[in-house]
Order: sequence, then structure tokens, then C-alpha cells
Amino acid sequence: MTSEQDTSRTQAPAAEEAAGEPVEPERPEAPEEAAEQPGHEPPERPGMHEEAAEQPDAREEAAEPPGMPDEAPAQPQARQPEATDEPDYKDQWLRAAADLDNVRKRARRDVAVAETRGIAKLARELLPALDNFERALASAEAQPENRDHHLTDGIRLVQTELLAALARVGIVPDSPNGERFDPHRHEALAQRPVDGTETGTIVEVYNAGYTYGDEVLRPAKVVVAA
Repeated sequence: MTSEQDTSRTQAPAAEEAAGEPVEPERPEAPEEAAEQPGHEPPERPGMHEEAAEQPDAREEAAEPPGMPDEAPAQPQARQPEATDEPDYKDQWLRAAADLDNVRKRARRDVAVAETRGIAKLARELLPALDNFERALASAEAQPENRDHHLTDGIRLVQTELLAALARVGIVPDSPNGERFDPHRHEALAQRPVDGTETGTIVEVYNAGYTYGDEVLRPAKVVVAA
């Protein structure tokens, strides 16, 4: 059956050529599944849009090298200095003047303290010499031949001038005969009963004391009534 059909097909073009009519060449049958033409879009599959959305854009990956952060960290802005009020120059001047006045007062006080200590130290060194001066004059005046001698009178005048010089700077002798005994200013050498004298009264002064203002340079050595 198939061979007869092929024979008839070959004979038909020959007859047509003999009749003088052009014969069209046979076209091969198109396959069942047509080849995809350029520009022809294949049918979409379910879930195709979701897969495309999940895949990153190749151009974006090429533009951004791996390992770099998406956004650069913000740079800290320079802190602007806060506006401050103008200083109170008058108050500062008053404070500086008060501090300077306090420094001057402290300096004067320190100078006064140093001067007082210097005078007291010098007086303590001179007091033993003054005591010996007084003993020598008393011994010389006790002799009858020297009682009216001009030499002893001149030495007594020098002693008076020395005591006056000490008094001008505040150093005065303390001879507390007949006063109440004060342990802060006097030094008791002995104690004896005296008729008609209250107990605690100084009845004799062995050695005069000296004071410099409120400071006792040397206590007076005394005898106190019992």
C-alpha cells in the first residue's frame, strides 16, 4: 500500500511537467512541536516570578564588591562651642583686690611675729649680763669708801639707760614684792611664815623677772609667806 502511494506521487509531477504546467516542490511537514522563534516568549510557569524575585540582580552584585557595608558610617560632626556670657570683670577685680589685701595683712602679721621673737631672743641673752651688772653695783656701793664715788654713779647711770632702752621696746622688769604669788609669772624659791602677812604673799624678791608684753621672758625668783 505504501509503495503504490509513493509511485503515484512520483508519477503525478511527471504528468504535470509533460502538460507544461509548473510543479511546486513539496514542502516538508512541520514537526508537531514548532521550534522556538527568536522573540517568542515561552509560557510562564507557576512560581517563576517568585524565583526571579529571590535571585539578586547580577549588575547590582557587580557594582558592589563583596565585603563592603551597604552604607558608610556617619562621620561625627564637630561640636560647636557653646556661647558663654561675658565674664563679670568687676567681680573678678573685687576678688583680686580682697586676696591682695589678705596677703598684705598676713605679711604684716608674719613680720610682727618675727620681730617679737627676735627681740625676745635678744633680751633673754642680755638679762644675765644685766643681773651681773646689778650685783656688781650693789657690791661696790655697799663699801663705805665707794658710797659717794663718782665711778659708781656713772655705772648706775649706764644701767638706767640700758633699762630705759629695753622699756622702749616693751621689755620691763618685774619686781613683785608684796603681790600675790602667780605661778605663771613667779618662781618660788622658799616659803616661810611671816607675822601679819597673808599666806601666798611674796615677801622677798631674790631676782627680778622680765616681761615682754604678755610674754614672760623670765619669771621672778621670790620667797612666799607660809
